Amino acid sequence: MKLVRSRERARHELPLIGMIDAFFLLLIYFLVSSTITPREEELLAALSARTQDAGATNLEPQIVEVLRAEDGRERFSISGQMIDDQAMLTRLLGALPKEPGVFVLGEDSASVGGVASALQAAEDAGFTKVTYVTPE
Repeated sequence: MKLVRSRERARHELPLIGMIDAFFLLLIYFLVSSTITPREEELLAALSARTQDAGATNLEPQIVEVLRAEDGRERFSISGQMIDDQAMLTRLLGALPKEPGVFVLGEDSASVGGVASALQAAEDAGFTKVTYVTPE
C-alpha cells in the first residue's frame, strides 16, 4: 500500500487582515463606550469645596410641632409660641427666612389632618424644603 502525498503542502494560515479589523473594532468600541472619570484626588477636592460653600449660612430650619389640645383641636408650636389655626401659621412662617427649610413634627396624639395642615401652611408660606419628621 502506497500513501500518496500531494505535491503541494496544504497551507494553514490565519486570516490576519480579519483579525486586525476585529481588534481595531473592539478597541474603538471600548474607547467610545468608556467614560472619562476624574481622578479620586480631584473628586475629593471638589466635594470638600462644595461642602464648605454649603455651610456658609448659620440659619437653622424651623421646627413646627403639631399637638392635640385637651379640647381635641389641633395646635401648632413654633419656638414655644402656640398657634391655633392654619392661616396664622402660614402668616408666621411667611415672615421667616426660606433658605434653611422647615421640619414638621407630628406628636403621637396629632391627627393626620393636623400634620397635613402644617405641611400645607409651610408650602403656602413659600418654603421649598419641607420635611415631615415622625415621632420616635
